[in-house]
Amino acid sequence: MRRIFLGLLTSSTLVFPAFAQQAADAVAPEAATSGDFEAISPAVAASLEAKLAGQVVKSDNWMISAANPHAVEAGAEVLRAGGSAADAMVAVQTVLGLVEPQSSGLGGGAFLVWYDAASGKLTTLDGRETAPLAATPTLFQDENGEPLKFFDAVVGGRSVGTPGTPALMAEAHRRWGRSEWSSLFEAGTQLAKDGFTVSPRLAGLIERDAERLSRFPRTADYFLPGGMPLQAGDVLTNEEYAHTLGVLADKGAEGFYFGRIADEMVGAVTHAPGNPGVLSSMDMALYKVKERAPVCAAYRSFEVCGMGPPSSGALTVGQILGMVGQYDLATLGADNPESWRLIGDASRLAFADRGRYMADSDYVPMPTNGLVDAEYLTQRAALLSGDDALAEVAPGSPEFDHALWADDESIELPSTSHISIVDQYGNVLSMTTTIENAFGSRLMVHGFLLNNELTDFSFRSHREGVPIANRIEPGKRPRSSMAPTIVMQEGKPVLAIGSPGGSRIIGYVATSIIAWADWGMDLQQAIALPHAVNRFGTYDLEEGTEAAAQEEALIGMGYEVKLRALNSGLHAIEIGDGLQGAADPRREGIALGD
Repeated sequence: MRRIFLGLLTSSTLVFPAFAQQAADAVAPEAATSGDFEAISPAVAASLEAKLAGQVVKSDNWMISAANPHAVEAGAEVLRAGGSAADAMVAVQTVLGLVEPQSSGLGGGAFLVWYDAASGKLTTLDGRETAPLAATPTLFQDENGEPLKFFDAVVGGRSVGTPGTPALMAEAHRRWGRSEWSSLFEAGTQLAKDGFTVSPRLAGLIERDAERLSRFPRTADYFLPGGMPLQAGDVLTNEEYAHTLGVLADKGAEGFYFGRIADEMVGAVTHAPGNPGVLSSMDMALYKVKERAPVCAAYRSFEVCGMGPPSSGALTVGQILGMVGQYDLATLGADNPESWRLIGDASRLAFADRGRYMADSDYVPMPTNGLVDAEYLTQRAALLSGDDALAEVAPGSPEFDHALWADDESIELPSTSHISIVDQYGNVLSMTTTIENAFGSRLMVHGFLLNNELTDFSFRSHREGVPIANRIEPGKRPRSSMAPTIVMQEGKPVLAIGSPGGSRIIGYVATSIIAWADWGMDLQQAIALPHAVNRFGTYDLEEGTEAAAQEEALIGMGYEVKLRALNSGLHAIEIGDGLQGAADPRREGIALGD
């Protein structure tokens, strides 16, 4: 076992089992033997065993489900000490930024959906990154006005937006925290100093992205020490990250947005070799978290609620469910190709509306209510009444002048992480957090990676002279597919769920809710259900799973079908007679409760 570190430090560390995939696109974790659990807590070991056995984790008081056992245990310690779900989220996010830096962190952004037990109200906090004030609609175009190639835009400073995650953490704690702010960084700080074991998943992703990670010295030194990618089992420390957490603990979010850390972020972006960006100190100083009203859509006896614009998540999930809710999926069942035809074409119709209308509603008028209006969705659902796949789909006409915008063509590749928490006070948190593409911009500052979130904007600003709603503009927030969700029934929360996965997040969340609500699956079964996702016409089926058995029938219905790895990271909690937690078997996370 190699020990890799930044700064002078030697220490032992807990060794977690090889619960993750051996490669980034693996579908299930490798089997764990009893000997693998010797160095971890009994609670974490029991939760991991439950996940590998396909069982939900049950508890009475609180529950947390997130993408890495280190992070889950950090949040659990906060909850055990009487902290709130908001407190636990800060601890979880802090550790996730260390142990799965490719997915989320201080240099990124997040959306948070919160149910407040005391008031009985839902609210959402928008911690999405913002475009710098110096950004222009042609930022991702070449000298001929043509869109840049994706990674030509991503790698370097050009793609970096103003980070929102630290401000979101501080705002959630200010509103709903019970624990001392500084205490929430202790687990992450200690782990950064002592070191953590590099998982097979992280090692595989580093190896696959080694060329891009090697372009910037600080990033290369961390992920490619001595010019070689980190290996599974290496112990990695990060003194710079520990120092950054110390600044946050002492000074709050202001220590991130002002002073040395902010200055070095701006310098790294504006002086990125070959691809500088336009982030400024003013952008950092002006950043604000925004409270927004949740978007809710009816499904069966439930209200499915989540993040509205600039996220397309709740709207598109809500549209899919609102359309298929006109059909008896429960009788059809999970193995019936007709169920997947209905879900697939409902998704295509929803994505057509997404591409036309959805963007940051602070900058463009949006038919937010019209898109999930029951009468409108009934009209759209009528298009699904045939026996074969729709030959083509087009945006609908909610109460809005749809000729105002042209269709978007932004690229959104999968990364990201999701956190679900229920605390002993009855508060419920669902938060999806990201730096966008795996390893973001590949720029590293003070022990964390900077996002490439601006590439979620459309690279084109116009189409045939008509503006695109999701074009880049100064201060604007790029459209997202993140879909942190809380499902309500009779005014009470019954489910918290979300996933990473780029624009496929929408399909992952929608089908998991269908499996749970219609097909009689418990929560672990629902999120482990083999994926079948259709966004733009091609039906993606999860290779190596029972979903592949639908291939022939779906081709017969008129679909183009592709078998591929669909590596979601669903983390969910059911709230009812006690709590039931579940974690996606495709990733290394767990659920833990008491």
